[in-house]
Amino acid sequence: MGMTEKSCDYFLDVLASKAPVPGGGGAAALGGAIGMALSNMVGNLTVGKKKYADVEDEVKELLDQGYKIIDELKALVDKDAEVFEPLSKAYGMPKDTPEQAELKAKTLEECSIVACSVPLEIMRKAYAGIKIHERMGQIGSRLAISDVGCGVVFMKAALISGYLNVLINLGAIKKDQEFLEKTKKEMETLLEEGSKIADATLQQVIDQLK
Repeated sequence: MGMTEKSCDYFLDVLASKAPVPGGGGAAALGGAIGMALSNMVGNLTVGKKKYADVEDEVKELLDQGYKIIDELKALVDKDAEVFEPLSKAYGMPKDTPEQAELKAKTLEECSIVACSVPLEIMRKAYAGIKIHERMGQIGSRLAISDVGCGVVFMKAALISGYLNVLINLGAIKKDQEFLEKTKKEMETLLEEGSKIADATLQQVIDQLK
């Protein structure tokens, strides 16, 4: 049974414990899924209303995209735990001899590259979710506009949390400079552009509520 198939109480209890997983990556993915669900709630409150008939088809498309992202982020909760396990074991490898130290460094780099993949994917999904919130805030039901604001805050948190979890794994990568440069470029772009859109969307919501 996957982590998201268990109760909220279970997830929070394990998250708060000293268990290695779930951690920040899993929490980021779940938080992003919650944020995306808030946007979809607004969409579902918009569909079928005469006032929004002109944008109903677009809202339905946003809903379809949103449900896909929710499912993908839920899957990343468990995927993050899966890729972290070998990395945690690698950190426990001995390095008493030059041969052991070399093997440990090599294993850590390999596992860290794999471990970067999940939080980077969380960032990609969070960015896509932020873009959906941006549009939902423009065309969704005014009666639920505050939930667009709440949702985009969750998505930005997932974006930043994903960034931090990529960043911590990059520290063990010394040799694969091509991977480092490519990953850093993408994560910085996602963080900068996603944060700008999220902040602008939140401000738009606040302005409408005042």
